[in-house]
Amino acid sequence: MLNHNIETVPRLYPQARPQADFNRSIELLKRSAELGARTKTGIMVGLGETEKEILDVFEILVSVNCKILTIGQYLQPGPEQLPIHEFIHPDQFAILKNKALELGFEHVESGPLVRSSYHADEQVKVLDGQK
Repeated sequence: MLNHNIETVPRLYPQARPQADFNRSIELLKRSAELGARTKTGIMVGLGETEKEILDVFEILVSVNCKILTIGQYLQPGPEQLPIHEFIHPDQFAILKNKALELGFEHVESGPLVRSSYHADEQVKVLDGQK
């Protein structure tokens, strides 16, 4: 399995990931899937993205055959990093999970404390058809 976190929506890349490129990350996930890797990514919410932007990213990820998605609350690691724009209500995480599954992800972990390694052992079982 290849995990490469998208982290946020394209509009916020200059602030949140200034040394990264959204399209390059998508291309990495796409090529990895084409070569037979099982792909996984994660996104943080609470940086000021809109629901439409999040869903657009989900659609892009599904189009490049990304199978597993984690959605977690952005937490400011230190005073020099971006501040939290908003705390997302747990109900919204459930809504995002359901929408991601409807779009075609095979497995989604979604919640305020979810991180890319959250229940990774269970994610592998899903891809191996054991769950």
